[in-house]
Amino acid sequence: MIEINSAFEKTNRVVVISLNPAIDLTGMLDSINLGHVNAINNSEQHPAGKGINVASVLVSLGAAVTLTGFLGQDNANDFTNLFNSIGIVDDCIKVPGSTRTNCKLVDSHNQVTEFNFQGFIVTETLIEKLEKRVLALTNNHDYFVISGSVPPGFKEMYLFDWITKLRKMNKRVLFDSSKDALKQGMQALPWLVKPNEHELSSYSGKLLIHEQDYLIAAKNLLAQGIEQVVISKGEKGVLWVNQEGILISIPPPMNIVSTVGAGDTLVAGLCWSFMQQFSRTETLSFSTALAALSVTQVGVCLPSLEEIYVTQKSVAIKKFDRAG
Repeated sequence: MIEINSAFEKTNRVVVISLNPAIDLTGMLDSINLGHVNAINNSEQHPAGKGINVASVLVSLGAAVTLTGFLGQDNANDFTNLFNSIGIVDDCIKVPGSTRTNCKLVDSHNQVTEFNFQGFIVTETLIEKLEKRVLALTNNHDYFVISGSVPPGFKEMYLFDWITKLRKMNKRVLFDSSKDALKQGMQALPWLVKPNEHELSSYSGKLLIHEQDYLIAAKNLLAQGIEQVVISKGEKGVLWVNQEGILISIPPPMNIVSTVGAGDTLVAGLCWSFMQQFSRTETLSFSTALAALSVTQVGVCLPSLEEIYVTQKSVAIKKFDRAG
């Protein structure tokens, strides 16, 4: 097993890898009637995708974020304008075609129905170019966040190779994906993984229902060599398991507007907390508060620090000493 040095210095520098970003078109409506015209009450459109969301929140917290990955050259301006306006360093590779559009419909019961379209297709030449760019960033970065799905043409085995190389360079990789990409990435043993309930059930090959089911699955990942296992469970909170023990957070009740981006906000909160060397309890309460506040709005937008700290005080933390 590769040894990971735990004595990382406090930093605000981080690389976010966004392989398959999207233009998010979110519509709010009373209910969805298939086969009929549906009236949208209000809507919002903005550059997004899991990696973009993570980067946006991290910058708002004070991180120096370098974003790399792929962008479709036909609508790249939508993204570069965002990067320039909030201070993300753009190190993305422009590829032929358009970045995809994701349509998200949120009904009056806060259920989200998503329609994810296909965008650009990447070639092996483009993938190799991006790998060189990622590895070059290891010269002055210790934290790497890989978040989101992969585009057509990108074989999931590349995730395994990249994470393995980053681990051998003693880098902390925070990984959040789904489906086959999640499986390949998990096998490379990133420093931190953050599946949600459904993703962990899919990865485990069986339906996880009870708290003990999630604990067993988390401990199995820990035994394989993943150091930090964080499971997001929506309004039921967050389960974090590592060799120091088990922490469970329960957020306060929130006025839910949209859950889109809540998981990405959690990842950003965790990454920032680790970089600032928060305690374990502070890391989880801060990240949970940040994610809880994100569901009160459409899109990812950092509330005031005062609001975060007030919400953080209302996050309940349960602590268990041993993960084994």
